[in-house]
Amino acid sequence: MSNILIIKHGSLGDITQACGAIQDIYENHLSDNIYLLTTKPYIKLFKKCPHISDVILDKRLSKFNLIYLFLLMKKIKKLKVTKVYDLQNSSRTSFYKKILFPNGQKEVWSSSYTTLPKNQTKSEFDKYSVLERFNHQLTDSGLRTKNTIKPDFSWACEEINDIKNSYKLRKYILIFPFCSPHLKIKMWPYYNELINIILKNYKDEYKIITAPGPDEIKDAKNFNAVSVLDKNQSLNISKLATLIKDSSFVIANDTGPAHMAAHLGVKGLTLFGSHTTAHKVSIERENFKPIQVSDLKKLSAEKVFERMNI
Repeated sequence: MSNILIIKHGSLGDITQACGAIQDIYENHLSDNIYLLTTKPYIKLFKKCPHISDVILDKRLSKFNLIYLFLLMKKIKKLKVTKVYDLQNSSRTSFYKKILFPNGQKEVWSSSYTTLPKNQTKSEFDKYSVLERFNHQLTDSGLRTKNTIKPDFSWACEEINDIKNSYKLRKYILIFPFCSPHLKIKMWPYYNELINIILKNYKDEYKIITAPGPDEIKDAKNFNAVSVLDKNQSLNISKLATLIKDSSFVIANDTGPAHMAAHLGVKGLTLFGSHTTAHKVSIERENFKPIQVSDLKKLSAEKVFERMNI
């Protein structure tokens, strides 16, 4: 039995995308212990993941914080890991490699760098979709893959009957009109107009709800939708996953909850402007479809409603 380390720090959307790759790593190492190095927001989530033996916290302090770096590397070295799957593929994790396996090739340190296709630069390789890049990384590392390209995030779900009963949720449409403050380009401005169209056409058949994050609770009041909270706090990731999974339809900007919806198999739409492409972030699924436009301000509520297939 060997010890295997996976590195995946975040964000929420990235974590969701990586769960298929994590499952494939687990299924190729059934007799081994699988450890995950991640950040504080995802510790509790991954402690319940059936494909992870244990979770290690990375506070991601400055690389010049030598005491912290020494203690983290000491903890990892103590595990005597025989292979690392770097699913973060960042400058930080490349720095970790220089400490842990300075001369390690893909046999001991699997990353997008050590498995880079021949005759391709890193920038050329990065043009592939997220899931295509994960799949190449794992297959080139000698793994058989079947889940990487089609992640299933349902393992993350947690029972929420008390919340659903409290808000009298039976059939509901879930909207995510938010985005990170520094990524306002991702925000579609016509959610209230869309809500009015839905209510006009479906009357009381569906309740319109939203599930704001900790920094979105105040802004959620600007939308004609019921804010679903857990004891006046945002739902944790597992409860949010169940709320999404049980919904009739999801409409979202390009955010973490949109990726959760895509990989939970629910029906929905995600709205893309010019910031990236739906293909590159691997969000299109059988039931979850993107609408891609050059300018989100020019995408009308009527056009979005026409694409809704409840």
